[in-house]
Amino acid sequence: MSASLPGSRDLPASQYDLSTYWGRVKESAQIADPRTLFVSADGLENAKQLVTLYKTGKTKQMTPELWEAKKVVDSTLHPDTGQPVFLPFRMSCFVISNLVVTAGMLTPNMGTRGTLFWQITNQSLNVAINSANANKSSAMTTADLVKNYLAAVSASCTVALGLNAIVPRLKGVSPNTRMLLGRLVPFAAVASAGALNVFLMRGDEIRRGIDVFPVQTASQKAEREKTGDEVPSLGKSKKAATLAVGETAISRVLNSSPIMVLPPLILVRLQKTEWLKQRPRMVLPVNLGLILTTSIFALPLALGAFPQRQAVSATSLEDEFHKRGGEGGLVEFNRGL
Repeated sequence: MSASLPGSRDLPASQYDLSTYWGRVKESAQIADPRTLFVSADGLENAKQLVTLYKTGKTKQMTPELWEAKKVVDSTLHPDTGQPVFLPFRMSCFVISNLVVTAGMLTPNMGTRGTLFWQITNQSLNVAINSANANKSSAMTTADLVKNYLAAVSASCTVALGLNAIVPRLKGVSPNTRMLLGRLVPFAAVASAGALNVFLMRGDEIRRGIDVFPVQTASQKAEREKTGDEVPSLGKSKKAATLAVGETAISRVLNSSPIMVLPPLILVRLQKTEWLKQRPRMVLPVNLGLILTTSIFALPLALGAFPQRQAVSATSLEDEFHKRGGEGGLVEFNRGL
């Protein structure tokens, strides 16, 4: 993101009011805009140069061109490392990367092999996305990565196969209700394992803590712009890490809920219409269209649930941070996506 580029002058956080939910939703839509995936290497370098010119004080005002450059940088670069996030794992590619996997998990009447294959594929993608977008101030070893991946895959497969075995045996339930419950099994597996996946893949953040920084006043920011000094970390906080990881897990569940619930329920209704009965080959394209449409709207709504750059009271963290907060007694940290 722009925070990782040279220069001590901060860009405006957003064109929108990030203190409000809808402001964060609009900003999230910018970060998740798939059009940024088509920006070339030269285009990214140009965007970085424009942002750097502002951060070093050579450009005085935000312009439409500079806002667009900030959008490209924020959707491409990791805020901690300043390096491009691997393209398939960027939030701007999230809808596309998940489309085929979600369609596979929502395929009706899958057998055990199909269920295992798509759950493993989904958790593999989740691991990659969670790892690529995590707070990088606390690194994870390869051994921990593999261990946590296997735990997440085991959890999702256990939930999916267990519910697939239970639903057909439910008594006192109409066939139609049983069919609907069967279609919702992937949601239960994805929601539970998705949240667990976030905690497992970012567990080192909770164990070791993440860097927190004092929120600066306007005068402190102005002074820092003159000197070029970086804002020093106050240290690593485990409580901040727990909050960051917990909010990210909740946002993943919020994202998967409409995607895994609405398309299968709508498809059930559509499959009862004469038009789709006479065109069985259209079931897959219709399903993909429903998933794509739902995903486009659901992702910004979920990402906007919590701010990415989180500010909290220093007194809500460990004792060592008390009375060390910046403006308003606040400290801030990168929540991750």
